[in-house]
Amino acid sequence: MADTVRNLVIVGSGPAGWTAAIYAARASIDPVVYVGVPKQDPGPILPGGQLMLTTEVENYPGFPEGIAGPEMMGKFQAQAERFGTKVVGEDITRCDFSKDGSAPHVLHTSSGAEVHAHAVIIATGATANWLGLESEMRLATAGGGVSACAVCDGALPVFRDQELAVVGGGDTAMEEATYLTKFASTVHLIHRRDKLRASKVMQERFLSKPNAKVHWNKQVVDCLSDGKEGMNEKIRAVVLEDTQTGERSELVVKGLFVAIGHTPATKFLKDSGLEFDDAGYLALRSRHSATNIDGVFAAGDIADGEYRQAITAAGMGCQAALDAERWLGGKGLV
Repeated sequence: MADTVRNLVIVGSGPAGWTAAIYAARASIDPVVYVGVPKQDPGPILPGGQLMLTTEVENYPGFPEGIAGPEMMGKFQAQAERFGTKVVGEDITRCDFSKDGSAPHVLHTSSGAEVHAHAVIIATGATANWLGLESEMRLATAGGGVSACAVCDGALPVFRDQELAVVGGGDTAMEEATYLTKFASTVHLIHRRDKLRASKVMQERFLSKPNAKVHWNKQVVDCLSDGKEGMNEKIRAVVLEDTQTGERSELVVKGLFVAIGHTPATKFLKDSGLEFDDAGYLALRSRHSATNIDGVFAAGDIADGEYRQAITAAGMGCQAALDAERWLGGKGLV
């Protein structure tokens, strides 16, 4: 493959990556998608992104009855492949970008191969930060009521009028907890300290809700299930530990939302020359998907620390493909 220069390589296989592939393939750019391989870091990272941990997606247009996240990503991939997208089940582990776009970019794969590409779209997303509990991850992957996105999952019928818990103390946790107050009977905010890190206005917005309750100096050390097996297993309570006394107690809940931030999947971009913003996300130029390196574009959650939704990621994937097509056309390459 090193002897062949690809027009476009897309790194990542979530909504942004597959949408970029669909647009690029239909434009006869012959894209290649490196989907990655499953890993733990410490929570699961799967080809297909965060939606692979979402059992039901109800807020993506076109699916009035909802759709399981993995099924949705399967449909995205099938549509991209229908138009000729080549799919490779490897990671990109390192990038040697041509700084001015005068030479092909060189990408290194997990098998030790080199891939040369005129244009590259980075769409590896951002992974939710998890507590690292075995029970937490088991329930999250089984659709058992543990989630890292309240805006994605909180309105599902299973959570309505139920006791729900949110872990965190920053602005993200306040936003998630406030959103859940629309649906839950009580939202229990669990924070390991006696003071929140969130901005004052975000704190007040949550604390002013009549169904908001804060558990100070507490941390979740285990998730207890209803004892059912497989995809039928659901959370019934969390075990809380007092961070000052060590005393443990159970809090009965029907849902646990972990809101302790996200980490952009950028490890493989170390020393690549790409610029990042203060939060570690890829920095983009103006409204477009272009990065600071000519011929390298970014889409989805790796460049979006604010919305992190499937539909916004897909929209960014469309932009990146169109920008890449125009860039390649301007170079006389397509």
